Amino acid sequence: MSKILITGGTGLVGERLTEILEESNHEVVILSRTPKAKNEYKWDISKEFIDEKVFKNLDYIVHLAGAGIADKKWTAKRKEVIINSRVDSANLLFNKVKSLNVPLKGFISASGIGFYGAITSEKIFTEKDKPANDFLGEVCVKWEQAALQFDELEIPTTILRTGVVLSKNGGALVKMKTPIISGLGSGKQYMPWIHIDDLCYMYKSAIEGNLIGIFNAVAPQHHTNKSFSRTLAKIISRPFMPINVPSFVLKLVFGELANVLLEGSRVSVKKIEKSGYSFRFKTLYSALSNL
Repeated sequence: MSKILITGGTGLVGERLTEILEESNHEVVILSRTPKAKNEYKWDISKEFIDEKVFKNLDYIVHLAGAGIADKKWTAKRKEVIINSRVDSANLLFNKVKSLNVPLKGFISASGIGFYGAITSEKIFTEKDKPANDFLGEVCVKWEQAALQFDELEIPTTILRTGVVLSKNGGALVKMKTPIISGLGSGKQYMPWIHIDDLCYMYKSAIEGNLIGIFNAVAPQHHTNKSFSRTLAKIISRPFMPINVPSFVLKLVFGELANVLLEGSRVSVKKIEKSGYSFRFKTLYSALSNL
């Protein structure tokens, strides 16, 4: 049994990960700005404060905290919040672990497939590819650089570049379940996705020793926005509208953020499969049927 600290522990992924880890008899503690539960401890990033009791006998940190990429329009202020919420929090954790000489067994951080940029191409991106020269690429590079500081302390570091997380309790899937399902833009952009359980079991594998390094955390089956929407419509018995929502409408509503919806390329999972990870939900049909 290990003691594991999760930042962002009350979020969509954090809550499910906590359940899975506790089922395996791990002890989970959470950092919160307003701690209420017995296993929650206070932190305040702006004041560089963390309740140091949380570090007692701590084995692993799973860093999920960060402002939602697609929650609001990307104003200059919002872009700053998106980056700082990830980087400043990781820096604070690093400085505390270093100053307190906490003997962590591993630091595990979220990242995003946005590392490869908001582009649509026939290329299948691997972990060896360079970051994109756009906002999402910048976010992920700075996010990962903050996480990789832990290498300096000889603490094994794992980064999971995550696609669209599918869950019945929130996130993108709930927003997509409209009375009539349709595609977005051309519909030809790829939508790398992952079932929330597969993502959480990847984090569990990192904790239990199989995953160290940088990995793409998406499902093996590639889908375009159109084929994803069509499959979703079939699963939930809703009509599918073959005429997609026009790009200009999305750009008018979401601004630059629309690029996340209108662009997307395929991402390889060969590295994580070679590590020994076995997907529970390899196909979109099986994932959506389960959810």
